[in-house]
Amino acid sequence: MTEPTTYARIAVLIPCYNEELTIPKVVRDFREALPRAVVYVYDNNLHDRTCDVACAAGAVIGFETLQGKGNVIRRMFADIEADIYVIVDGDDTYDAAAPPGSFPPFLTASSM
Repeated sequence: MTEPTTYARIAVLIPCYNEELTIPKVVRDFREALPRAVVYVYDNNLHDRTCDVACAAGAVIGFETLQGKGNVIRRMFADIEADIYVIVDGDDTYDAAAPPGSFPPFLTASSM
């Protein structure tokens, strides 16, 4: 008998402040690199269409009205339950292919 596979719950957290031009690529890249992950984009008092384009790219949208990255990160951890959190910026600073290689060795590709 085959044992059921248990998947790690992976959340990609992207706090954003006016990242309309780069966020669609960031969301797509992380959804491709971590197909079982949920990608969250949090609005920190945006003045552009970041949320609209992130949602269209497949992200789950959240909000934090207290200005500042620390406030957004605190809100994300309060709102989102996961086994693994990957925190990146919405300006396409980080390579989406890098996180899987940095996960603990007990997490295999089949558990992600």
